[in-house]
Amino acid sequence: MGSKATYTLRDDGKITVLNECYDKSFSGKIRSAKGKAWVVDKESNAKLKVSFFWPFAGDYWIIDLGKNYEYSIIGHPSREYLWILSRTRKMEGELYEAILSRLKDNQYNTSNLIKTDQP
Repeated sequence: MGSKATYTLRDDGKITVLNECYDKSFSGKIRSAKGKAWVVDKESNAKLKVSFFWPFAGDYWIIDLGKNYEYSIIGHPSREYLWILSRTRKMEGELYEAILSRLKDNQYNTSNLIKTDQP
């Protein structure tokens, strides 16, 4: 509930990843997980590894972006994991449906996506 992901470029070229969300309700405690990411495909800069605890790291591929970076779609090469990230608290329905359509065309199962309520 009320999740937020913050990405910050570090001096060493890696990226700090901070995921936060409210625990059970908007008046609940904020829970967080901090990790780091690094680019593994320097040609596209769209394939990263993300680690929240060493030595484990997962694939984090940027598979779609808004023209002005107003959203990004993150997927896993196995197509088992998928996130739609938006810079706004609410994404327009027409845009969301267009994204879902493109994902389905690329064999992503969108049935398990959960829209997160935002404060």
